[in-house]
Amino acid sequence: MEQQNLSAALALVRKYAETHHVPIMEESGIDELLVLLKEQKPHHILEIGSAIGFSAIKMAAGMPGCHVDTIERDDTRYEKAVEFISLAGMSEAIRIFHADALEMNLAQLKPSYDAIFIDAAKGQYEKFFVKYESLLADNGLIYCDNMHMHGMADMEISEIPRRKRTMIRNLKAFKEHMLNHPSYEVELLPVGDGIMICRKKPFKK
Repeated sequence: MEQQNLSAALALVRKYAETHHVPIMEESGIDELLVLLKEQKPHHILEIGSAIGFSAIKMAAGMPGCHVDTIERDDTRYEKAVEFISLAGMSEAIRIFHADALEMNLAQLKPSYDAIFIDAAKGQYEKFFVKYESLLADNGLIYCDNMHMHGMADMEISEIPRRKRTMIRNLKAFKEHMLNHPSYEVELLPVGDGIMICRKKPFKK
C-alpha cells in the first residue's frame, strides 16, 4: 500500500509539474543522483529549492532511513510540496521550510549534512554555495543540478535570450569558479541537465 501511495503521489507531482510548467528534475538526472546518493549513503540531506517536492520525495524514498530537509520560498510551490510529501507518506522523512534560502537562519537547520543538493535559482548558485557550505560534513558532497541549463550554459552569451543572460553568466562563472576551487574536487556529469559534484579535499596539515 505504501508503494502504491508513493507511485500515485509521484504521478500526481509529474502531472502537476507538466500542467503548471513547474521545472522538476529530468528522470535520467534524478536516477543518476539516486545512484550517487546510494553510493555515498548519507544520513542527512539538505535541499535548496523544493519546488513541489519531487526530488525530496525521490531522495527520501530511495534512501530509507535518510532524512531530508528542504527549503522553498514560493508560496504555491511550498503548499503543493507539503501536500505531495504527505500523499507520498514521506512527512516523517522530509522536513520542509517555507523560506528564502538566501535569507534562511542557519540555526533552524542541522549543524551538518552529509549531502547538500542545490536546485534553486540558477543565477544564485554561488551565493547558495557560499552560504551553506559551512553545513557540509567533512566527508560530505554538494550536488548542483541544471549545470547545462538546457544547453544554454554551453552557448555564446549573444545567442541567449536577453532576459536569461545574467543568469547564464552567473551559472558559467560559478562552474568555472568551482572547477578551479582550491578546496574542492569537482566533477561535472553529462546526465539529465548536468549534475556537478563537489567534494571537499582532505585537509593537509
